[in-house]
Amino acid sequence: MRPKAKKQQQNQERKEVSKMFEVSRIHRIEGNDTLKAFVDIKVADCVLIKGLRVMATKDDTLFVAMPSQKAEDGKYYPTVKPLSKEANQELQDAVLAAYNE
Repeated sequence: MRPKAKKQQQNQERKEVSKMFEVSRIHRIEGNDTLKAFVDIKVADCVLIKGLRVMATKDDTLFVAMPSQKAEDGKYYPTVKPLSKEANQELQDAVLAAYNE
């Protein structure tokens, strides 16, 4: 494959990945220091995941927490988990960009 064609293919793949996650709803929470919002996202326009949370750390850094469920041992375990670092980063970027709009 020629270098130019290979670069075009890589750019096309990146565009497709960035369209993988779309925020469908944001419910902002006022008056809470840690929990900032609940978010629902569409994955590849095929699956809706409800209950992601935008959270703030003590130094006001925002991150996205996945939906979780409390087990019998009293610990919370995620019910949805991105399978790669790249997918997790794309999800974080999409949710936080929508939250900051």
